[in-house]
Amino acid sequence: MVLAVAAGGVGFGLSQVGGGAPGPAKSTTAASRAAAPTSAATRGSGRHHAPPKDYLGPDGVVSPAIVAENRKPGTTAWEITHQPATGSIQGWASTTYAAAGQNVGLYVTTTATTFRVIAYRMGYYQGKGARQIWESKPERGQVQPACTVTPGVNMVTCDDWHRSLTMHVTDAFVQGDYLLKLVGSGGQQSYVLLTVWNPSSTATYLVVARSLTEEGWNTYGGYSYYEGQGACTLGQTGSYPPCNRARIVSFDRPMATGEGASDFLGDEYPLVRFMEEHGLDAAYVTDVTVSEHPSIVLRHRVYISPGHDETWTTIERNAVEGAIAHGVNVAFMGAAPMVRHARLQSSPIGIDREEVDYRTSTEDPTNGTGHTATVTGNTFATPPVSSPPTGLIGGEYSGYVDTDAAALPFVVYDASSWIFDGTGLKDGSAVPDVVRSDIQHVDPTASPTDLQVLGHSPIPLTSSYTNQGEWDGDTYSDMTYYTDPASKAGIFESGTVSWISRLTVCEKAPGPCPATEVARITGNLLRLFGQGPAGKLEPSVANAAQVTPAGS
Repeated sequence: MVLAVAAGGVGFGLSQVGGGAPGPAKSTTAASRAAAPTSAATRGSGRHHAPPKDYLGPDGVVSPAIVAENRKPGTTAWEITHQPATGSIQGWASTTYAAAGQNVGLYVTTTATTFRVIAYRMGYYQGKGARQIWESKPERGQVQPACTVTPGVNMVTCDDWHRSLTMHVTDAFVQGDYLLKLVGSGGQQSYVLLTVWNPSSTATYLVVARSLTEEGWNTYGGYSYYEGQGACTLGQTGSYPPCNRARIVSFDRPMATGEGASDFLGDEYPLVRFMEEHGLDAAYVTDVTVSEHPSIVLRHRVYISPGHDETWTTIERNAVEGAIAHGVNVAFMGAAPMVRHARLQSSPIGIDREEVDYRTSTEDPTNGTGHTATVTGNTFATPPVSSPPTGLIGGEYSGYVDTDAAALPFVVYDASSWIFDGTGLKDGSAVPDVVRSDIQHVDPTASPTDLQVLGHSPIPLTSSYTNQGEWDGDTYSDMTYYTDPASKAGIFESGTVSWISRLTVCEKAPGPCPATEVARITGNLLRLFGQGPAGKLEPSVANAAQVTPAGS
């Protein structure tokens, strides 16, 4: 789909792209939504037929190409179901993203005599979850040298490993999120994450993988932004942030968790699977892609930030703020987005392979040099950057539900909103087992004036932590929506990190299952946002001042 971005902002609605009539002024219920094909100019003549047209379905803008892709044979072989009692295999790629025609270096350490790599494109594929795109020949296994730790900044890097093989990204690699499965001859298995992008894509939805956050939490070799070993460094004292943490982390190392996939399978994949199942017109990149090619955001109608997308670069933030000014909608699908502030620098392997976040501005060598926007304090709000993102996002990070506590209900606050169409939910309705991990909360002093609170879920302090206030023993997780008064862009914030994970269809077992309601709400969001600046169809209705208890 071609979407022209002019001075007036992103074109409104599928009908405008095709020249048809404008869409309805008010959304209808999901049950009455019909998939209306769009009108598009015919390209070519004679035997050269125009490609199938995108159209508006009940869950968003549908791409016949994505529908056709997910009808291809799928497989469950991508899953890691068991590991052998002995042996290991781990690895990393020379880039977080690649396009057709590029080579990707793979660095593998294993006790296996030989190993192979199988590339799986993640999607729906008749419920099997992935399609195999490529497989390497057997490669000789080797145990690579121990990774080094840079003194002072505690950066763990494995950039002296020998390259094990090179994978050429051919045209067979359809754009998307990939798991590269490493399989040792002794049955050892693990993953390497890779996103394949199409630099010329103008798809409706831009799904942005959270490479920066995953690497910041990666404890491979003993150090991350949140954990460390040994004595304090750089003269820091005090317990938080941990004084022996890493100040720089490297992409040139395996992921310590998720069998090498970090938390992709919980915080991103359920949304990818949902969108692919419904054939939605999506393009895939990473946050590193956006940091290197910020103009790509303007070529799409919706910017999707997945769950737990807490670490951003200034370039990525500026790109999103500029896109909102041009009418691009933004969906923050998890709480705590845009909290940490990082910048990228080169490693011996390539450009932007090291991620810098000192978390204490006085330690950062750029502090006081005049490059204020790149200084990495604890958050974007920390001096000298002093730019809290609350006014952009709609709420602020306010704490978390304890990891050992059960997930809490999502409570509807404004059931009259378009986002609850077709759900049957009413004000005060509770959808069980939704809110967990980090939460987002409205700040009445810093939020947009037209902020609409969609969900207002009480979180007992007995099972949570917050630094943003309490009311009668509770804090709150808030789902919010507002529309930019000038560009009419819509900005959505789910209020909880666990929203995407709740899209997963529950197994047949006793207990609550929120997947049906979460899926309908998500579909309503993607449907509205996919039509262009959301405020032209559904301007936000300010109600934050009416939320009780006052200030909560």
